[in-house]
Amino acid sequence: MSNITIRMPGGTQRTFTGRQAWMLRRLINAGCAGITLLDNPAPRGSHYLYMLRKAGLTISTTNEPHEGPFPGTHGRYRLETVITVVEEAA
Repeated sequence: MSNITIRMPGGTQRTFTGRQAWMLRRLINAGCAGITLLDNPAPRGSHYLYMLRKAGLTISTTNEPHEGPFPGTHGRYRLETVITVVEEAA
């Protein structure tokens, strides 16, 4: 199981494991571009975002339109909290 430990503003450290760590790594890697669940499919992806938010991370959501057989909108998620990765293990 993967895990990632980060330092948040104010010096607080938090460790995330499993899919929460996976989602956080995707957000970190994406930077300002952000991610969509269309491009980063995961079972219960919105739940992992919810848990990261509940842990104190600010993650913004921008709605974007999409075409195709089922046109509509999807969210683009961006990590807004400035963090430092302290430790990471796969």
